[in-house]
Amino acid sequence: MQKKQIWVLHGPNLNRLGLREPQIYGHTTLDQINQRLTQLGESQGFLVQCHQSNHEGALIDLIHQAPSAPVSGFVINPAAFTHTSVALRDALAAVDLPFIEVHISNVYRREPFRHQSYFSDLAQAVICGFGPRGYELALDHLIAQLQPSS
Repeated sequence: MQKKQIWVLHGPNLNRLGLREPQIYGHTTLDQINQRLTQLGESQGFLVQCHQSNHEGALIDLIHQAPSAPVSGFVINPAAFTHTSVALRDALAAVDLPFIEVHISNVYRREPFRHQSYFSDLAQAVICGFGPRGYELALDHLIAQLQPSS
């Protein structure tokens, strides 16, 4: 039986985790987050693939490819695109796959422009302020949704 796939999508500047503003984002690197998520998925019978891009179009192209991969759902940290990208929102709506929106920091304790998300109303859940652990919480929740009911 083929494992169900979940894609983790990281938006712009997240490749700089561990170096970028550690007082906000901590010292954990993106590679460390990705390794942990891959292991967590594997332990629950899922194939987790992680993708990061600083380019909106590259993320949109990945989302468009997901149904034929086939991907069962996403964990996505749109990063700065959270507040700006109607195009990324439209791509997620077009493929109609479940997704969890993640933010490392608590966006509601930050600048007012960060309080607006173009994704939250489409997301199954939104997790923010838990640091890198938020990705794990999101993955656990998505896997629970994708597991067959007993």
